[in-house]
Amino acid sequence: MLLTPLVTLIIFAFTIDKREYLTLWHRPIRQTGVLACSVVLALLWQIKAGILPYLNIHILGITAITLVLGWRLASLSALLTSLLLLAFGTIQSSEFANFYLFTALLPILVSYGLFVLCYSKLPRHFFVYIFVCAFLCAGCIGAFKILSSGVYYWLIDTYTFQQLLDNYLFYATLIWFPEAMLNGMAITLLITYKPHWVKTFYDKEYLDK
Repeated sequence: MLLTPLVTLIIFAFTIDKREYLTLWHRPIRQTGVLACSVVLALLWQIKAGILPYLNIHILGITAITLVLGWRLASLSALLTSLLLLAFGTIQSSEFANFYLFTALLPILVSYGLFVLCYSKLPRHFFVYIFVCAFLCAGCIGAFKILSSGVYYWLIDTYTFQQLLDNYLFYATLIWFPEAMLNGMAITLLITYKPHWVKTFYDKEYLDK
């Protein structure tokens, strides 16, 4: 099905920013950060479970990566991870676009959207950043990934709704807490010891409250 690769390509094209990529090119430390995040994601995505083909259940870690790198570089980092998994045969070329779209691109965009919403509507406080932007948002993203990919395979008639409900969709109620915990703990450690590594964490706004 050519629609999904086309949609994936278009969305990724919108994440490309010349100034961001030039900065990345000239700053080796930022390159190291992007590659390190790719390796972390690869390790997380290797640990998976699932009953139905194409529909795996695993910790995403996407919210933390998005908060650390920003949505543009997070999309690049996740692409490198997906290519790495493709090279090692963890995913097949026929499912690459679907995997990247539902495991990375859409969760990254929704994660960043939730961060922007929290930033504009909630008090800019250290604990708000940890518990809402990292913990709660990550839990929502874990459930979102399962629901969105499940609905997609239902719409293209790969599985019936009952098959998805019995074997996949109900995991959304289980995955949200470990997803929230992992992302929340990662961000807590980073902003405690290396706050300058987290692109979306602004010291003067979150620590001076």
